[in-house]
Amino acid sequence: MKFLFHFGRYLSLLRLAFQKPEKQSIYWRQIMVEMEKLGIASIGIVAIISVFMGAVLAIQMAFNIDTPLIPSYTIGYVTRQSVELEFAPTIISLILAGKVGSRIASELGTMRVTEQIDALEIMGINPATFLILPKIVASMIINPFLIMMSMLLAVGGGWMAGIFTGLFPSAEYIYGIQSFFHLYDIFYALTKTVVFAFIIASVSAYNGYYTKGGALEVGEASTNGVVYSSIAIIFMNLILTQILLA
Repeated sequence: MKFLFHFGRYLSLLRLAFQKPEKQSIYWRQIMVEMEKLGIASIGIVAIISVFMGAVLAIQMAFNIDTPLIPSYTIGYVTRQSVELEFAPTIISLILAGKVGSRIASELGTMRVTEQIDALEIMGINPATFLILPKIVASMIINPFLIMMSMLLAVGGGWMAGIFTGLFPSAEYIYGIQSFFHLYDIFYALTKTVVFAFIIASVSAYNGYYTKGGALEVGEASTNGVVYSSIAIIFMNLILTQILLA
C-alpha cells in the first residue's frame, strides 16, 4: 500500500509539473540554466569514467581471446557493442543518478524545509512546474549528448589501451569498430537514455519536493532519490531491452 501511495502521488506531481507555464520565456531561460548545472557540470566525471572503462573493456577482451581462431578485430567490435548497447546508456545513467539525482533531491528538499516552495505558492506560481519541469526537460535534452560523448571516449579509451599496452594492433581495433555497424544500436541507446533521464529528474524531484523536517531529512531525501531512481533505471532497462531488441 505504501508503494501505491507514493506512486499515485508521484503521478499527481507529474501532472502538476507538466501544466502550462505562467511565462514561457522564464522557463526557457531556466531550462538553459538547468542544462548547465545538470549536464555541462557532469562532463568531467562522464569523460573520465568512459575513457578508463573503454580501456578496461578492450584489455579484458584482449586477455580473454587466447585462440587464433578468433580474429583480433573482435576486440574492437565487442568493445563498441558493449559501449553502445549497455555501458554508455545504462552505467553512465546510473552514475548520473548519483550525481544529478542527489543534487535535484537536495535542492528541492532544502527549498521545502526552508519554506521557499510555500512562498512560491503564495505568490501564485505553480512550484511543481517552475522547479521540476525545467529539470526534466533539461535532462532529457542534455543527457543524450553526454551519452554520445561517452560512447566516443570509451571507444577511444580502448584504442589508447591497445597503443600503450601493445596487446592488439591499432589497425585491427579500428577495423573492428567499423565492422557490422547498425544505426539502430544508436537509436536504441539514445531511446533508453531519454527514458532514464526522465526517471532521474522526476524521481529525484519527487523525493525532494515532499521532504519534511530539517537537514537530516534533506539528506535522506537525497539518498532515496538516488536509490529509487537507480532501481527504476534497472527495471526500465530490462523492459526497454525486451521491447527494442526483441
